[in-house]
Amino acid sequence: MNGTILLDEIGEIPMEVQTKLLRFLQQKEFQRVGSERSIHSNARVIAATNRDLAAMVKEGKFREDLFYRLNVASIKVPPLRERKDDIPLIIEYILKKVNKDLEKKIEQIEKKALERMMEYSWPGNIRELENVLTRAAMYAQGTVILDSAVAPLIEDTRSKDIPARMNGNIERSGPVSSEKEKILRVLEETRWHYGNACKALGMSRPTLNKKMEQYKIPRKSES
Repeated sequence: MNGTILLDEIGEIPMEVQTKLLRFLQQKEFQRVGSERSIHSNARVIAATNRDLAAMVKEGKFREDLFYRLNVASIKVPPLRERKDDIPLIIEYILKKVNKDLEKKIEQIEKKALERMMEYSWPGNIRELENVLTRAAMYAQGTVILDSAVAPLIEDTRSKDIPARMNGNIERSGPVSSEKEKILRVLEETRWHYGNACKALGMSRPTLNKKMEQYKIPRKSES
C-alpha cells in the first residue's frame, strides 16, 4: 500500500491507539480487522494537530517515542490572524465545500460581511471561519451571505459569559457550559443532522459523539 495517510487531530487519540500507530510506523505493516494477514505499507504519514504535543509528552498524555517518530519534519502554520490576506481565498474555498455539503448556491459574501471577517481575530482559526460560514449559509435565502447573518455569529463567539439554557434551567456559565450550549444550538439548527452539525462545529463525528457523552446530551433521530 502506497500513497499518503493524513492523521488529523493526532493529539486526540488515546494511548492504546498511539501504541498501535507506533507499531505501524516502526514495522510498516498492519492487519485489517478480522484478518491475520499482515499488509506492508510504504505510505507517507502526515500528522496534524493544534495541540502542543511536546507539552503533552511532559504531562504523560502523549507517547514520547511516537512524538519523535512523527516529528521528523514539522511545518507550523501561522494562525489566521497573522495572514488575513488569505481570508478571501480561504472563504472562496470553504464556500465551494459548503455549497456541495448543504446543496446551496452561495456565490459571494456581502462586502460589509467580508470586512467584518477581515477585522476579526479568529481565535479558532480556519475551523472557526468554516463554522461561521456554514451556519450563515444555512440561513441564506439567495446567493449572497449577508452581514446581518455573519455579525451575530462572530459576536456569539466573542461572548464568554453567556449562560446555557437547557430545558428551562440556567446552568453556570463558563467554558464547559458554553461549549455544551453551542453544540446543542447547532444540533437544533441542523435539525439533529449529525453530519451537518459536525461541519458547522468543525469537529469529526467521533469527537461530537464524545462531547455528547461528556455533556450527557441525549441523542435524537435526524429530522
